[in-house]
Amino acid sequence: MNITQESKENKENKKSKKEHSNIKWFIQVFISTFILSMIFSYISANGVSQLSLIPAILILILVIGMGIFFDIIGVAVTVANEHEFHAKATKKVKGSKDSIKLIRNAPKVANICADVIGDICGVLSGAISALISIKITEQFGLSFNLQFLFSAIVAAVTVGGKALGKDVANNNSTQIVHAVGIILNKFTKK
Repeated sequence: MNITQESKENKENKKSKKEHSNIKWFIQVFISTFILSMIFSYISANGVSQLSLIPAILILILVIGMGIFFDIIGVAVTVANEHEFHAKATKKVKGSKDSIKLIRNAPKVANICADVIGDICGVLSGAISALISIKITEQFGLSFNLQFLFSAIVAAVTVGGKALGKDVANNNSTQIVHAVGIILNKFTKK
């Protein structure tokens, strides 16, 4: 077997392993998103429907904020510069090694933060806003449906917040990733 043929086989093996890894990642994300969506949808539908108006609105604000927050983390990880953390790691700054791991796994971290968590929060905020609009309509005896207006407001706040968050993430990616790295460091210490 010559060198060219061995090189082709190595490239094919690497490509096959990468495709297998991508399929495995897809299945993991699909299953975890499905399960989390079921759990959170059940909790929100049953929990929020039992609450009065003000606590339900506070939970809605929390869910929207959580979606924006995780979107910021997802963007920050994709734009952060790994080299800045190597210097911190040599000085043994807490969280720097975890920050490097985050950046090296940026596509997966961004997928989890922005897509899995962010999209679940988007679905939840839509469901919660529908429940709140029903509560408002019933509580105040309104004859028109507020759901469309309320859903539009929630969507506008979410998209606007994520737009502002992307700017924050781009301008402060190092600090954001380092803060997440410090938190991860505290949870992964033995």
